[in-house]
Amino acid sequence: MKKTVPYWQMIGFIFTAVAGTLLHFLFDWTGENPVAALFSAVNESIWEHLKLLFYPMLLFAAIEYFVWGRETKGFWCVKLIGILLGFSLIVTVYYTYTGALGVKADWFNITLFFLAAGTAYWAQTKLFQRGIGCGKWGILLIFLLAVLFTVWTFSPPQIPLFADPLTGSYGFQK
Repeated sequence: MKKTVPYWQMIGFIFTAVAGTLLHFLFDWTGENPVAALFSAVNESIWEHLKLLFYPMLLFAAIEYFVWGRETKGFWCVKLIGILLGFSLIVTVYYTYTGALGVKADWFNITLFFLAAGTAYWAQTKLFQRGIGCGKWGILLIFLLAVLFTVWTFSPPQIPLFADPLTGSYGFQK
């Protein structure tokens, strides 16, 4: 039974919100398991928290693809744009408010995650309704992001995006 694009995107938002929240704690719940480190935040850095948006959105996109996305032109391109929009909101708003106000608030960070996910799925809905296409680049760039999340979890660049603001550590350190 095929549902409408807005229906699927609303379910995707709910899925991402719940799964992303659970992924925030997965690494600790598994006793800092290296396999869990691939998909969950291993510290409080912004980079690690982008995984909380990326992997649930990717998993839900895979489900959508097999249910209705194969027949949709530009499916992976739209998914990539949504993911990148969510990333951009998280990074931009986080660094703007912490830099401008000099404060960090957990409640605001959580709200920002939900706002970014909601905006990403809203944008995807609009793009699907317009019918945009970009060939195979979407899935290739999503795959590249997954590779970067893996590599930079275990060997991150030593720049602020990857630094845990609480401990100053970078990535998975055992």
